[in-house]
Amino acid sequence: MQLYNKLSAKERAALIDEAGTERLTLSFYKYAHIGNTEIFRNHLFIHWNELDVLGRIYVAKEGINGQLSVPAPKFNAFKKHLDSITFLENVRLNIAREQDIKSFLKLKVKVRHKIVADGLDDGAFDVTDKGVHVDAKTFNTLIDEPDTVLVDMRNHYESEIGHFKGAITPDVDTFRDSLDIIEEDLKDSKEDKKLVMYCTGGIRCEKASAYYKHKGFKNVFQLEGGIIEYARQVEAEGLENKFLGKNFVFDHRRSERITNDVISNCHQCGEPCDDHVNCENEACHLLFIQCSSCAKEFENCCSKECSDINRLPFEEQKELRKGKGNSNKIFKKGRSEALKFKR
Repeated sequence: MQLYNKLSAKERAALIDEAGTERLTLSFYKYAHIGNTEIFRNHLFIHWNELDVLGRIYVAKEGINGQLSVPAPKFNAFKKHLDSITFLENVRLNIAREQDIKSFLKLKVKVRHKIVADGLDDGAFDVTDKGVHVDAKTFNTLIDEPDTVLVDMRNHYESEIGHFKGAITPDVDTFRDSLDIIEEDLKDSKEDKKLVMYCTGGIRCEKASAYYKHKGFKNVFQLEGGIIEYARQVEAEGLENKFLGKNFVFDHRRSERITNDVISNCHQCGEPCDDHVNCENEACHLLFIQCSSCAKEFENCCSKECSDINRLPFEEQKELRKGKGNSNKIFKKGRSEALKFKR
C-alpha cells in the first residue's frame, strides 16, 4: 500500500494542468490528544491521497496542523472525512483569499514531536487554559483601547511585508525565539495591560496565550482564526481593515494581499516591494524580497556570487555543494550580508 508521495513536483504540476480542475487552498489546526500518531498519520494519507489532496500536514501527540490543496469537486468528500474524526468534526477551515491550483505539489503527512516548534515544556503549564478568542469586530475595538498591547506572534520575514497598525513586531527568526523576548519586554504590563496577539491562522497564539497566562499575564486575548479569518470577516461584514500589506503564507504562493499598502522594500535596491522569492542558487535558496529590476540584474539570485554559481553547469554546482549542509540553521530566511536593504 502506498503511504508516501511518489511523484515529483514537476510530474504533479503536469497532472494538475492536465486535469484542469479548480483547487481550494485551506488550512486548519486542532490541539487534541492523539494516541498512536503513526497509525493516525497513515489513516490520513490513505484517505487524502485517494481524494487527490496535496499539502503539508504535521501530526503530533498534541494534535494536528495542516495546510492543504483540495480539488474543489472533492471538497465535500474531504469535509465528510474530517467530520468523521471525532476531534476534527466541524473544525474551522481557513480558506485562502487568493487561490492557486499549484499552491502545493505533494502530499506530505509527517509525524512530529510538536505541531508547532515552540520549545516549551507543556507539562509545566495548562495548555488548555487559553486566552480569550475574539472576532474581527471585537479585535478592532480592543486594539483601539489605550491599555492594549498588540503583539505579532510571527517571524520577522512575515511581519515585514504585512502587519496590523501599531503592532509590536519582534525581530525574530522563529516562534520559540519570540516567547521569552515578548515576556521580558512586557514584564511591567502583566497586571494592567490587555495583551492581544495575532498570527497567520491562530495556531501560534493558541499555545502562546496559555503560556503567557501561566507567566502571570492577567488579560490575554487572541485573534480567532488569525489574519486569514480576520480578512474574511472584515470583507463580509464591511468592517474597517486595520491590517496593512500582505499576509505571508507557507505554500508556493508565499503571500496573500490583504491591502494595497506596500510597507517593505526590495532587499537589494531599496525600492518599495513586498514580493518574496527564493534564491535560484540551490546551494543558497535564501528567502528574500526582490523587485523585478533586481530579479533581472541578479538573474533571480540574492547576490552576484550566487548568480555566478547558478550559471555553472549542473554537475559543477553539485561538486561545489558536496559536504555542505543546506538548512535554515545556515541560510536564515531574509538574513544575509548580501542583502543591503534588509531592515
